[in-house]
Amino acid sequence: MNWHAVLAIYAYEMARTRRTLLQSIVAPVISTALYFVVFGAAIGHRINEIGNVPYGAFIVPGLTMLSVLTHSVSNAAFGIYFPRFTRSIYEILSAPISHFEVTLAFVGASATKSLLLAAIILLTARAFVPYEIAHPVWMLIFLGLTAFSFSLLGFIIGIWADNFEKLQFVPMLIITPLTFLGGTFYSIDMLPAFWQKVTLFNPVLYLISGFRWSFFDLADVNIWLSLGMTLLFLTICLVLVSWIFRTGYRLRP
Repeated sequence: MNWHAVLAIYAYEMARTRRTLLQSIVAPVISTALYFVVFGAAIGHRINEIGNVPYGAFIVPGLTMLSVLTHSVSNAAFGIYFPRFTRSIYEILSAPISHFEVTLAFVGASATKSLLLAAIILLTARAFVPYEIAHPVWMLIFLGLTAFSFSLLGFIIGIWADNFEKLQFVPMLIITPLTFLGGTFYSIDMLPAFWQKVTLFNPVLYLISGFRWSFFDLADVNIWLSLGMTLLFLTICLVLVSWIFRTGYRLRP
């Protein structure tokens, strides 16, 4: 393992976060805090509890997962797209560093940023709504797997995209709607029977359900099914990344 090269790319990506601190950390934290103000402190007490959990606390895992999903994808996509845009990617590919090490560096940096963002959001949420974490180890497992899996997805999008518009297409028009419809603000038990069945085809539902279970022992689907779907998504992303490097898709001139 060429750790010097991995750490060099990782440090460069983390330094980019420091240079864009307002966009990378401050803006998403403020946006999420506004959700807590509106749904938690302002109107949350007027909404019935869900599974004996106050509504303000109920939305904490969903909103945290919303930020982790969108920023994991965006950070990793831009991280690999920018060297392709400036054509400096060929310097990385010709350097004595394996494809696995390149992926590990970019995806690891993106996942780290998302985990830092999640920690700040969870601390911020405590200022607006009280909540407890019933299974902290499972919470970290779901958070880590989700951040890494969606950073891999962002890495794939960054290689697929050939302009900045496509770079934002998947996060804005696919990831965010799926997250909103995956139980961020509600339990699927509150939906009509038909829409409950439709929602089961939304992969984000399993991530939010498992993450919420780690907080309140409350889930829309079985915890092991949530874990299985998360690992399946991770495996699919790993296979796609392996195929990209093996075939040189969008990497070779």
